[in-house]
Amino acid sequence: MKRVLLFLLTNIAVMLVLGLVTSLLGVNKFLTANGLNLGMLLAFAGIIGFGGAFISLLLSKPMAKWSTGAQVIENPSTSTELWLVDTVAKLADRAGLPMPEVAIYEGEPNAFATGATKNSSLVAVSTGLLQSMTRDEVEAVLAHEVAHIANGDMVTLTLIQGVVNTFVVFLSRIIAYAVDSFLRKDDESSSGPGLAYMATSIVCELLFGVLASIIVAWFSRQREFRADAGAAALMGSARPMQNALRRLGSLHTEPLPQNMAASGIAGGAGWLELFSSHPPLEQRIAALSGN
Repeated sequence: MKRVLLFLLTNIAVMLVLGLVTSLLGVNKFLTANGLNLGMLLAFAGIIGFGGAFISLLLSKPMAKWSTGAQVIENPSTSTELWLVDTVAKLADRAGLPMPEVAIYEGEPNAFATGATKNSSLVAVSTGLLQSMTRDEVEAVLAHEVAHIANGDMVTLTLIQGVVNTFVVFLSRIIAYAVDSFLRKDDESSSGPGLAYMATSIVCELLFGVLASIIVAWFSRQREFRADAGAAALMGSARPMQNALRRLGSLHTEPLPQNMAASGIAGGAGWLELFSSHPPLEQRIAALSGN
């Protein structure tokens, strides 16, 4: 409930900030005088920016199951499945969380946590991870994923994505409208936005979208450091998490599907570090040295 309230308050705050800034800069009067309803634009930007992010959050768990083929362990039938469920239960209890769903999926070494709320979360590990790591290392990975849930990272990342999406939509249309108005200032016969508005809006959305991706990727990297530290706290030592990260560095891993690449314990690296959802493993290991 607190996260939902935070989501709504953030949405309102973004609207107020955008409205205040445009008013102080005189943009509001200019756009209103030229036929643009700033209030409607703010509402539109908020709906588009936060609406898409919120829908993605609500669908995150079923989409994760579908895209990876993860099978939830309802009734453990093997010693490995029993150990997984018991270990996640123990870690969740330490973190003060309700019991998440636990799942296994076929694939290269990786793991992820997802879900719209702490009461509706999922922790999944791949068969490759179970086959390539010791149980202490797997437990550290599970602790990392439980820490993500405890930190509320899924909701917080949605808030960040919603905020930057709102700014992208709002600013791109403000600039597009100004450009279109300037190019058509001597044309009194035309009404409504023209071709320049459409073209400028698309170009600005692409450019601002790149900047937004950098911001979201930076936050994603910070939450990985926090989840590593959370795993160390849950395990009572940083060594198991460090060993798990070193093991990951020696294994062939593949990122999760693009829609959830930032959720995995490994992968999600971009072609430039600025666009990478995960810090280099060496940095993560070094950051744990103080724990």
